[in-house]
Amino acid sequence: MRYMLMIVEPRGQRDTRSEDEGRALYAEMVEFGQGLAARGQLVASESLRPDSHGVRVQRRGEASALVDGPFAEAREMVGGFYLIECANRDEAVRIAENCPAARFATVEVRECAPCYVN
Repeated sequence: MRYMLMIVEPRGQRDTRSEDEGRALYAEMVEFGQGLAARGQLVASESLRPDSHGVRVQRRGEASALVDGPFAEAREMVGGFYLIECANRDEAVRIAENCPAARFATVEVRECAPCYVN
């Protein structure tokens, strides 16, 4: 089964770190991903730029609407993800508990499934 571990971090948190602190945290996250890859569990992972660099696309009929970030009035943003392969939700949760991001953000665990599955 595939699960996505979404790193949901407070908006603006990255601005409170020095570049060296940010690089050290990033190195921990890369090492965590390398461990998942070594066990054959990593499908994909990526760090994302802050949502101020994003855009939302909505298509209604023939017209598309673009909305620049930040989005809504949320205090959090998705800062990155790991797409993993594991046996079940319990295993995905155990992996999320060991993710370095769990110390400074929330790691949301979501099972991948077609949009028609409830």
